[in-house]
Amino acid sequence: MAQDLSYLKETPSQTAGPYVHIGLAPGAAGFDIYDQELGKDIAGPKAAGERITVQGIVIDGTGSPIKDVLLEAWQANADGVYAHPESDGEVEDGFRGFGRVITEFETGEWSFDTVKPGPVPGRNGTTQAPHINLWVVARGINLGLNTRLYFDDEAEANAADPVLNVIEWENRRATLIAKRTVQDGKIIYRFDIRVQGDGETVFFDI
Repeated sequence: MAQDLSYLKETPSQTAGPYVHIGLAPGAAGFDIYDQELGKDIAGPKAAGERITVQGIVIDGTGSPIKDVLLEAWQANADGVYAHPESDGEVEDGFRGFGRVITEFETGEWSFDTVKPGPVPGRNGTTQAPHINLWVVARGINLGLNTRLYFDDEAEANAADPVLNVIEWENRRATLIAKRTVQDGKIIYRFDIRVQGDGETVFFDI
């Protein structure tokens, strides 16, 4: 006979605590635990393609930077191939396509180095524009926030992207577009994430 557990209540949700960095990015928190952490270089030294830096801040509903964010990134290589056993194609030696960074405690800035990804296959024969998948967690966020970063110099590909086209309003789609600049010879894509309020970034329920 099945036991009646209907009297049990759901465990309350809880935000990521102040020790999230120690567990997931211990080197940045001052702890020398792992020989090699996931770190800021997602592509590795042998990856082909255009070398870029992605940077930004995460902004709360009052317009202030959140300074204890942990951010994970997942992307394809320049040929549009993910470092995954089910991908069609191969990636370069050392290319993980995955990285984990935290914000600077003083400024709230985060950044990572990588190569610009290529277009990847979508569902039903579609093609997705070059993008980087991002997951954000911090104190005050009950569930990790999933979003995407697209590139402002890929206007044609963005216009045909099946995910972007699901977003009805153009100003909402714009919250997913990183801005390209060149600083001291380095290609920088700026991508600020707003978790609430005016200009709130589009997040996905996945």
